[in-house]
Amino acid sequence: MNMTTIYYIEDDLSIAQSVKEYLEQRGFCVNVYSTIAHAEQALRAMCPQIILLDWNMPDGRGDRFCRRIRSVWKELPVIFLTVRGESQDIVAGFSDGADDYVVKPFELEVLHSRILALLRRTQRVKETNLSCGDIVLDREKIAVYCGLEEVALSQPEYQLLLFLMENKGRTLMRGQILERVWDMNGNYVNDNTLTVTMKRLREKLHYPACIKTVRSFGYRMEE
Repeated sequence: MNMTTIYYIEDDLSIAQSVKEYLEQRGFCVNVYSTIAHAEQALRAMCPQIILLDWNMPDGRGDRFCRRIRSVWKELPVIFLTVRGESQDIVAGFSDGADDYVVKPFELEVLHSRILALLRRTQRVKETNLSCGDIVLDREKIAVYCGLEEVALSQPEYQLLLFLMENKGRTLMRGQILERVWDMNGNYVNDNTLTVTMKRLREKLHYPACIKTVRSFGYRMEE
């Protein structure tokens, strides 16, 4: 069974180490980042299952970073960690997208229970986002993001990426893709159209390693 990955964004390393050790003893994988910049770089490579976010960081406020996260990952659970004097600001600012907050100093058991409750709640929410590596596809908005930046795709490029992401881990034959992306709309195209569309898609997504060419067969998307 895969571990639940937590990104913990906290500049107080003594607190971060205590939380990390406690949660890892309970089966989580915890990555600690001491700046928002480092956390943002990590998000470009992989999306975790939940984020713990300190309200005040050396290079910015947590609520502003949360808004950037929410612009891409609408359902990614975020818990703010804050000192008591900041808690009223957080309560007033939940429109910034956080799901919960915990006031410092907190009991580790309380934080653990909040994490479990939030994960149970978000698992019941219908998943509208598909992701692979640092690529996120929002089916509701019909939008694609690479890292935290939106990427403009043509309709065939979007449909090609959607088909690959819906079948992540499976090799899709070239004929399957042509039928799904083009022929289903009554448009006849030749095999070279797929090659050209894939080339443009890879260029726009900065040549992601997660899109594989399976020589003589087709393509596969995998982590």
